[in-house]
This record gives sequence, structure tokens and C-alpha cells, in this order.
Amino acid sequence: MLNGNVWCKSCLQKVACLVAGLTVFGLADNPISSYHYLADPAAASDGEYFYVITDSDDPAAANANGYNIKALYAFRTKDMKNWTDFGIIYDARKVDGIGDIWASGIAVNPNDGRLYIVFPDGGGGGIGLIGADSIAGPWTNPVSGNKKLINNWGGGLADCDGIGWCFDPAIFFDDDGQGYFTFGGGSSDTRKAEDNNNDIFNIYKLNKDMKGFDVNTKTHLKIGGPRAMEASYIHKYKGNYYLSYSTADLRIAYGMSKNPMGPYEYKGIFMGNPSINGQNINANNNNHHGIAEFKGRWYVTYHDRRIANGYDGLEKIPAEDGKADPVAAFHRSVSVDEFFYNDDGTMMPLTFTKEGPEQIENFDPYDWYPALTSSKQKGIRSRSNFTLGKVTEHLLLPLSTKESWIRVSGVDFGTAATGFVVQAASAEDGNKIEIHTDSATGTLAGVCSLKNTGNKTTYVENTCEVEGLKGIVDQLFLVFKGSKDSTMAIKAWGFEGSGTTPPTPQQPYGDKPWEVPGKIEAENYDVPGSGRGDVSSYSDKNAENQGDAEFRDTEGVDVVKGGSGYAIGYTEAGEWLEYTVDVKTTGDYKLTVNAASGSKTSSILFTVDGNALSDTVKIPQTDTTWNVYKLIDGGSVKLTEGSHIIRLSITGSYVNVDWFKLESIVNGEVVEISEETTGILVRHVKLDAIQTSAYDVFDLRGHKVASFMATSLSEASKMWRSRAQKFQGICLIRSRKTGMVAKIPVSR
Repeated sequence: MLNGNVWCKSCLQKVACLVAGLTVFGLADNPISSYHYLADPAAASDGEYFYVITDSDDPAAANANGYNIKALYAFRTKDMKNWTDFGIIYDARKVDGIGDIWASGIAVNPNDGRLYIVFPDGGGGGIGLIGADSIAGPWTNPVSGNKKLINNWGGGLADCDGIGWCFDPAIFFDDDGQGYFTFGGGSSDTRKAEDNNNDIFNIYKLNKDMKGFDVNTKTHLKIGGPRAMEASYIHKYKGNYYLSYSTADLRIAYGMSKNPMGPYEYKGIFMGNPSINGQNINANNNNHHGIAEFKGRWYVTYHDRRIANGYDGLEKIPAEDGKADPVAAFHRSVSVDEFFYNDDGTMMPLTFTKEGPEQIENFDPYDWYPALTSSKQKGIRSRSNFTLGKVTEHLLLPLSTKESWIRVSGVDFGTAATGFVVQAASAEDGNKIEIHTDSATGTLAGVCSLKNTGNKTTYVENTCEVEGLKGIVDQLFLVFKGSKDSTMAIKAWGFEGSGTTPPTPQQPYGDKPWEVPGKIEAENYDVPGSGRGDVSSYSDKNAENQGDAEFRDTEGVDVVKGGSGYAIGYTEAGEWLEYTVDVKTTGDYKLTVNAASGSKTSSILFTVDGNALSDTVKIPQTDTTWNVYKLIDGGSVKLTEGSHIIRLSITGSYVNVDWFKLESIVNGEVVEISEETTGILVRHVKLDAIQTSAYDVFDLRGHKVASFMATSLSEASKMWRSRAQKFQGICLIRSRKTGMVAKIPVSR
């Protein structure tokens, strides 16, 4: 590669332009994951990240004679070298009405900034749609009535229209925001696949609200060229639309058009069956691809059989049943390579490589990364704890008695790193992580001994000092050591030092603690913090906001209309919310709760700074609609003067909480509070009267990128999220008046 150079985004040809401070990167290694059997990839980009989704051959037995595909996996990268594996993001085994999930498509919707995936229900059960704000999920079905888009047997908005194989969907959004989806494969009596006359794909226009599609826009995507088999895919480059597909002889052909719905003129073969230097790396088997542009370059992701074939010294990992040498046909791998266009817009044939794309920017170690963030791996496995409606917990499981490590490439440590932090569980003494440079046995920069947590489900942060990590380190290795395999689980890691941004703790809503004695509105729980550590201000079992109040609707707590204005609703046992309070005087206080319930078993519990504050407060059935709120006596509690955090925990599901109040008890008498004297009631209304002040926005390098006026830090954060269309990444918002800071991630 070029010495310290990258290709200029604005150049039409490969002309090098010097980028100051960019390392001389090593080359990436295909496949992107060497501890999974993955297949059928698709690709998308939002400008900040390049995304790849895959299905998985992991469940297939070593001696399988067919596919066993149940889940979708997700990956993303900023630099085309280091990939974060988010594990299973959607699992047919946990979703009603779906048998299997095979090859799927992904795209970023420019209208709402969300990611959308179209997926097939196995080999012909129809086409579904799911969406999410983040690649990690949670993913939900936006289609009206929770239906599929396509289903031959009912439950869909349309049928398969006579197509032989009702699968292999793809999704595409044009520059004007119009969305499309395609699907199809095989050959039938009415929809035939023939040389120079292929009629096995359909395309439809999606509705702007993503709740369905216009069935009247159905169009047959006919194309000449070799006989088609499956895997239709649409992308756009310089005003031309490209329809690519897998041929019956297992190559990828394509055509071009000036309209996404065709007609398409066949142009040629874009991808042969994956081979390197004349050696087939795909067991001469089926072919699949995904295409996306990222930071001025074009990439294609595809599957092959490198791992199962042991190509170029790759470790042949066992099948999920533990048996070695799995059948290559049904145990695939996913790789990525860069490709180019000719001057006339036609696509140059793809060159398959073992190195993969060049790294296009340095890796920032001063962030908090999911454990499976790496450019190469050896001697590890992973586990996804998937629950529908939640972000998956994905864990790195080292085989620590063997050679076990992950590698991170092109790491820019700046002045110097001072420490390494890892969140891990360890079921044995003596488990540790060594940090090496250049190779797994290279210069030792630090050793992090893991605390014995007694099992692999209890996680703690482990911190160790490091030395010698400064400037750009070409290859960094995290090496796992232990006396027994599968006795540790790694959840996340990051470095501390120059460039470190400390965690932002939770803050009181409106930037001012609730005064006690006083009334506390339940919906005005603390604003969550960000970063590592205990920074959450609530726990809600369903990440989707189910409330109807349109208040704090970007957070997971379900705020509903009711009571004195707003209340928390749709509560489940185990959920909780926290409130920062300022207790004026040590003493006894009367606790009263205004709540509603249609259940006979609802209850709540209050704690302060982690210690019991009240007994369990049982909430009687106030009616059957949750619309009647009544005052509930919570008894007498003791509080000490000063700042505290009160936690309201749901111990019996299905209670709506409007507010709770704490009134002083003096000489056995309750000193009642009133709205006129407290000045803190219905705070989301009273905040409008607070004077505005100036807030500055900085990126993580300390450069100011914006300034504006707002009434509070929380309002400033919300305003920045809504205004920052051109800014992506993490920024800091600081109040000029108070100096308080919030860390805000922004992505399209």
C-alpha cells in the first residue's frame, strides 16, 4: 500500500493524498470473523459506520446435508479494519410466526435516520420488515398489524406473485428518500429463470411511514444475462441504478438502468465464484453479496468457505455440535473487499483478497467498546443472550489454555495510555488479560488480573496500569490467559489516558435536585448519564417507549397521560427510576403516593442511596382502566439532611405512578406542603419560566462546534440532538453558567 497515504474522496482516480498523522496501516484480514460460521451478507452505511448483517451457519451439524439458519448477526466498523460484533440481533427461535431467517437486506432510511432490515421467513415463508435506531437493536416490526410484507399463506400485505422462491429480499432508499424492496429466486411455470430472459424478481415502493407498501407499485424486475437463481440487490452510483443477482452457475451478474424499477440492461459479470490466485475458496458453491459506499469508497461483502476449508492457515473451528472438520458447503464465512467502477459507470470485476480493504482511519482506544471489537481473532468463542425487545448481551469467551487473543489494528494512543479497563466475569482465580504490541508474544504493555466473580454472569470492572502505549501502535493484542477454558466472559473494554472522556453521571431533571419536603413528579426522573460505570437513572424492561404522552419519548420509560398531567405507566416488576433529592432537615417524613392500577397485585418500594426507605407499598385496584388515581399512604420514613438518590422500584407489575411526596413530621403532626410554597410541582410545566442561559458544544478533541441558548442542560441536549444533522459522533455540551457537562452521542 502507499506509505502513509489514503485515496482522496474527491478524486475520480486512485490519486494519493497525504493525511497528517495517519499511520502506515497493515492490511485487514478476511474473513471479518474467524470464530463464527456466517453467510449471506448485506451492507449499508450512514457515513459514520459501515454495517454488515449476516445470517449464521453456526447451528448446522458438522456432517450437515442442508442449511440450519435461525438468526441474524450484525457488525460495524469505522475504519474497514476493526469490526465490532454485536452478536445475534434477531432470532427466529424467539419470534412468533417465523420459522427461519435466511439472507436479508439492510439500509439506512434518510427520512428518519433509522436502520431497516427486510428478511425472509426461511426458504419461502414470506418477507418481513424490522427497524431499529441502532444496529445493536432492539429491532421491531413497524408494519401495521404486525404483519409481514409478503406471505403466500395470509398474514402479509401481498402474496409472492407466483415467484418460485419467495426469499432473498433487499432494501434500497433513493436520494429523495423513497424506499424500495425486492425479493425472488428459483423458477416457476409463471415466473421463469432463463438465459437472456429472467423474470424471477419483484420490486415495490415502501410507504414513507414504513408501515407497509403500495401493492399497486408491483413491478417485475426483468433482466437478460445468464440464468438467474437468487440474491437480487439494488444500489446507485452517479445517477445509475444497478441490479445485481446470483446466477445459476454461481456468479454475480448485473445490469444498469436510469430508474430503480427498471428496465435494466444486462452489462456483465461483476463477481466470479470467490477464488484467489486460481484457488476456489468457496467450495464452488452458492454465492451472495452486499454493496455499499463508505467515505468515498465502494465495498462489497460476500460469503466464502475460507474457515471450513482452512484456507491460508485459518483455524478450522468445530461446528456447534463440537465436531471437527464441518462440511464446507453448509459452513460459510463472510469477507469484505473494495471494488471500483470504469469511467462509463460499469463495474470492474471484483478481486478477492485475503488481506481485505485498507484501514482508512486510526482506531481511537479511548472509548468503551463491546468486547468483540477486533481486526483478527484466535482461540475465542462468543455467546449471544438474545431477548426480544432488548439489546443483546454479546460476550467474548476465551479458550484461555490455548493461544487465545483478539487483535486491534492502527491504534492511536496519542501522548500515552495510562490504564486499561475491562468489564468481565471470571469463575476461576488466576484469569488475566495481557496487553502486547506487534504480536501476541510481543512487548508486554500491561497485565490485568480478573477478579473472581464466582460465575460467568456477574460482571465487574478490572483496571490495570499500562506503559509504552503512545503514538500509533500498528498491532495491539489482548491475550487471554487462564488455567481452564471457558471460565471467563468479557463484556467490554477501553483504555484511559490522553483523550479519555470521563463518564458523565446521572443528573436531576431540570438540573436542580427535588427539594424535600416536597412533591416529586414521577415522570421527571433523573437524566441518564453516559460512559462506563453506574450512570443509569432508570431500568425499563422494554426499550421501546410505549407511552402516549410524547414526553421524554427518546428514553425507555413509558410516560402516559393521566393523573395531574403525566405519569409513568406500563410498569413491570423489576423496573425502577431514580430521583436526586435535597433533604433540608434530618427527620421523619410522611410518604404519600398518587397512583392508579387495574391490577390487584401492584406494589412499589422506595430506597435511598441503596438502603431501604419504605416498606413495600401495596397499590390497590383503583378501577379497571388505570384512569382513576388515588392517594396511597406509604407510611413514615426517615431521611438525613443533604443530597441523596431515591429509587422507586416496581415490585408488583401494572401500576401507574403520578407523583409521590414527602412531608415533614414535627411533634407527631404532618406539616402539609402546597403547590404555592414548594415551587417544584409539575416541573415539566414550570421549567418554561426558568431563564435561559448559554450552552457550548464541543467535539472530543475540544473544538467548539456550536453555541445556543436553553433553559436547562437536558433541554440543551435535546435541542442538539434535533439540530445536529451534519454532526455525527460523541460531543460534550457544557453550561457556561454552572459548568455542568453532558456527553451526547449523535448519529444519523
